[in-house]
Amino acid sequence: MNTVNKHDIMARRCHKAKKITAVITMALITMVMASCFAMTVFAQTQQQSGVSVSTDSFIKTACSVLKALIILIGGGIGVWGIVNLIEGYGNDNPGAKSQGMKQLMAGIALIILAIALVPELQKMMSSAVQ
Repeated sequence: MNTVNKHDIMARRCHKAKKITAVITMALITMVMASCFAMTVFAQTQQQSGVSVSTDSFIKTACSVLKALIILIGGGIGVWGIVNLIEGYGNDNPGAKSQGMKQLMAGIALIILAIALVPELQKMMSSAVQ
């Protein structure tokens, strides 16, 4: 009779979850970067056609994109950490548990950093332009 080890099944599932998380995170980062480039090209096109570009709205848009990007990266790292944590508990591997907890905390720290620091950066950039 062919028996499959429960830990092997969990390890394969965690490996797939890591790949999916990495692909989704990279796709989201690529989309945000593409929107940054599109925003820059749009501003340059508007300026060349004689329409003045509002620096305040540009700074607001750039900061919202930056905030979204940092939150997405933090979320991806956090999900990756949860997967490592589950894998560590499934295989009774203290190293994977530790790594998963560190990644989860790093993801949460990035999200908090984006929420707290980017609005301050926006205020500094707006005051520097005026």
